[in-house]
Amino acid sequence: MNPSASGWIKKLLLEVSETSCAQMETSQFYNRLKQTGFIYGSNVSVVLDIAKPFEFTDEERCKINLLVTYYFIHEKRKCQESFTDSLIRFYKATSTKRRSFFDELFGDKSSDSLLEKMIHKRINIDDNFITKTFNYFLINALLFVDVLGYQRFLKDETNVRAYVNNLESALETIIFSAIDAKSKKTEYDNNLIRLFKESVRHKNSELPSYNDAITFITEPLEKLYLIDLVCMASWSDKVIDKEEREFLNRLKTDLDLQNNDITKSVDDINRFYAKYKDDVAFLRSKNLAQSFYDNSSKVVSKLIKRNSKRLIKELSESKEAMWLLAQSTQRNLTDEEQKKIQSQLIDIFKSIPSLAIFMLPGGMILLPLFVKFIPKLLPSAFDDNRIENDKV
Repeated sequence: MNPSASGWIKKLLLEVSETSCAQMETSQFYNRLKQTGFIYGSNVSVVLDIAKPFEFTDEERCKINLLVTYYFIHEKRKCQESFTDSLIRFYKATSTKRRSFFDELFGDKSSDSLLEKMIHKRINIDDNFITKTFNYFLINALLFVDVLGYQRFLKDETNVRAYVNNLESALETIIFSAIDAKSKKTEYDNNLIRLFKESVRHKNSELPSYNDAITFITEPLEKLYLIDLVCMASWSDKVIDKEEREFLNRLKTDLDLQNNDITKSVDDINRFYAKYKDDVAFLRSKNLAQSFYDNSSKVVSKLIKRNSKRLIKELSESKEAMWLLAQSTQRNLTDEEQKKIQSQLIDIFKSIPSLAIFMLPGGMILLPLFVKFIPKLLPSAFDDNRIENDKV
């Protein structure tokens, strides 16, 4: 299954339908989803273990987690309407355009194809390749709001757009109140504020007061999600200081929660960050150049992995390119050699449509990254310094 190619939803639903996920308790499924990082906006694995997470990018893991969660909600409600059709109607119902933005943009008559495009649009903070490459944050961190909206939609379709907007605003108010309760803000806090602001769908809406926001949070899943977001906002120094403790106690009282609800949420975020501190974007400090390099590396790595067979075939037919790539793993190429390999690689890129990114103006700036990842596909004889993972 390739979540970046058409047809992935049908393939995934076939695999999920063979599981017994609908038999799980909602709180159990939510906890498993939280362990993937989806609730925290950092997808490090996929829920239900239906796929090997290392085979996918962050975006693709997010797509899988989001769709499986929608499917779980749909099956728990035992809806008669097909899953795909109901989810498309939900997205259209929450569109802010007079004419559905998705119909206007895509005009796709195939349900699966249209839903794939809708999900892709919702997941990405910025879908423009150029600006996306330089962005610090790539994935929408508030996608569980959509899940809660879909749950509400299956129960009552009226005013679902207002529900989603009000829920998002209420969460934003309370999260920012939790951050404001801190005696001293850290870089983590600033990154978190930026992430949430870039993820909200209505960036210019007026936020409600804390009291008004609290009255809107009534459903069990809403409360679980809010507590996890607030504990995430309180995490920065791994210590809950007096002001933060007072805020959490106030929230516990206002939401009619138990002490163990707060304790579990704090333990969960501590455990997740301790385990995946190197994989969570806002735990690391990156400048513009580093963001470009990291994001470009992900793009190039995915392109190479997905086109490995065709690349090896094309390279094997270009002996000089193969030899130069092998040499690049052992020494720096001369200017003349770099020009030769660039010329030959351009011809190869032309033969593989999904590598058209390298043909764009400035696309050749990614060439060093391409060369960096290519040796992993070449026979081991070309790379004397290669160390297999199982030998490290």
